[in-house]
Amino acid sequence: MEKYPVQPDFGELLIDLHYLPCLDYMTVLVQTGRVQIEAHEQYQKQSYRNRCYVLTANRVDALAVPVQHGTRHQPIRDLRIDNGQPWQNHHWRTIQAGYGKAPFFEYYAPDFESVLRKSQSFLFDLNLELLTLCLKLLGVGTPINLTECYEKTPPPGLFDVRSRINPRNGPGMHLFYHPEPYMQNFGQNFVPNLSIIDLLFCQGPDAGQYLI
Repeated sequence: MEKYPVQPDFGELLIDLHYLPCLDYMTVLVQTGRVQIEAHEQYQKQSYRNRCYVLTANRVDALAVPVQHGTRHQPIRDLRIDNGQPWQNHHWRTIQAGYGKAPFFEYYAPDFESVLRKSQSFLFDLNLELLTLCLKLLGVGTPINLTECYEKTPPPGLFDVRSRINPRNGPGMHLFYHPEPYMQNFGQNFVPNLSIIDLLFCQGPDAGQYLI
């Protein structure tokens, strides 16, 4: 994979871990010299930690990973996926329906299907593996580390964006991402800030440069 030059505009980043992150998340990630993933926070409902948004048949579809007894006071590393529900089949069928005819689906689909169909027990582990795959396919070599403990006020030099990127901001609210339309698989109206898989399947090797 081609390595795009990282633009360390934000210094060292402190950020929570999302499921197949949106473009707002990926934009700040790839434009940062180093990244620390918050590994000791408490789970937050109604967030991107277990959901993403994709485009299918002219509508935006939400994909949510079901979790077991998720509460606001549960450590994120301990949050188990509810594999009693057939979420993997639903997610993959939805992704196939939305992107099966996208220009680069056949190149990237096997990697994503392999990860999504694995029997992962913990949401954090699933998200980290998917993020690692996305960065690899983007050709971005940003160093990723996990925090060793939770600090409400991080030390100087860390750009703290934990919980700032969330679906409650609304579809038009982008903190770091400046929408530039690209050819999507459905409809004439561009839909910004979808999951990174929308950009990868539609733009392929050019996706990393788009974020930069």
